[in-house]
Amino acid sequence: MKPKSLLRSLSHRNFRLFFIGQGISVIGTWMQKVAMSWLVFQLTGSSFQLGLVLFCGQIPALLLSPVAGVLIDRWNRRRLLLLTQSLSMIQAFLLAFLDMSGTIAVWQILPLSLFLGIVTTFDMTSRQVFLSEMVTSRQDLGNAVALNSSMVNVARLLGPSLAGLLLAATSTGVCFLVNGVSYFAVLLALLAMRMTPRAQPHTRKKLREGLREGFAYAFGFAPIRLILLSVCLMSMAGSSYDVLLPQFSIGVLHGNARTLGLLGTATGLGSLGGAVFLATRSTVVGLGKWIWIGLALMGIGLIAFAHVMQLWAALPVLAVIGFGMMVQLAVSNTLLQTIADEDKRGRVMSFYTMGFLGMAPLGSLLTGWMTVRLGIVSALMINGSACLFGAALFCALLPRLRELIRPVYIRLKILPLATGIEAATELKLMVKE
Repeated sequence: MKPKSLLRSLSHRNFRLFFIGQGISVIGTWMQKVAMSWLVFQLTGSSFQLGLVLFCGQIPALLLSPVAGVLIDRWNRRRLLLLTQSLSMIQAFLLAFLDMSGTIAVWQILPLSLFLGIVTTFDMTSRQVFLSEMVTSRQDLGNAVALNSSMVNVARLLGPSLAGLLLAATSTGVCFLVNGVSYFAVLLALLAMRMTPRAQPHTRKKLREGLREGFAYAFGFAPIRLILLSVCLMSMAGSSYDVLLPQFSIGVLHGNARTLGLLGTATGLGSLGGAVFLATRSTVVGLGKWIWIGLALMGIGLIAFAHVMQLWAALPVLAVIGFGMMVQLAVSNTLLQTIADEDKRGRVMSFYTMGFLGMAPLGSLLTGWMTVRLGIVSALMINGSACLFGAALFCALLPRLRELIRPVYIRLKILPLATGIEAATELKLMVKE
């Protein structure tokens, strides 16, 4: 694959600015995530309380995402991102002040996590939909999603490593401070963009009508419905292993903050590999199979991770989990943005946010509870088995989903219009992919 093809979406100036600014900011975000997990576990020594903090940070996505989707379809998305990024920066500075002043406590962390969760619900949905405004060519949209995922996972690779070094040398408060400063990069990038005004709907429906229309559209079309359900499963059963990493680092691997950073880096490395792999693809045709493959890789990885006792064995297993998670999420994101109608894309992606972020707190709480009652090994085995079941079900339904998506691809000129024997042959080739 030629470098020009791999990086083709960066030819869009606005996306290039966003890519650079957001890339710097997300490094700080991952530093804060690792520092937060370490701080809460140091304060409480409890995976359940860490799960509760994660629950507060993610539950708003479950409750508010559909509302956010309706509003994002109406509002100026760049202005909204300027607001959400500014509020996230303030939250990071507040955490840094409380921690560095020595007054930080779990009762303070919980409302700050809830506040960030509300902001992130609007921010994440806006960022997903805003890609289609920065990258105006649908043929380049999949590449932009993959490059955006690559950027996030380079940050996921660097952030935990830098956090581990800073935690060993300084304190969690320094990580929070660095994250706050990093938001200036994305704010400057958003201000430097030159945007074409987006056409607004002539009539604005009431919020309840917009919610009803978005729900009927997303869950009335089988491909969108099943993609969203696969994201929910991945988030609830697959990604909730995060809540176990601090306890796993200390109790199983007998490590420290640097060990936790290495585990996060391994996951990020695998995720980066998955994102780069997807960025090399020139078309969305044939992507569907990677949803069930990603789920299967996560299931196998979680089951293997349950039996790991050494750091050298844990790192490649987490890389496999990261690869599977990234492939499943990025493919789901690309397909949803490709097949969704423009005037309903915000609502469709709000359900994606709800599935990705909103189901995670339920998974974190459930995994934390299973760990207390059954142990780490059983919790990982149950979550891994759920991912494998979901992968098998999606694989069985995939041929039918491709038949339903094909007319959408033709309407969007992603596939040529064919009739008779040509159409039948083309459809068979798609199913074989």
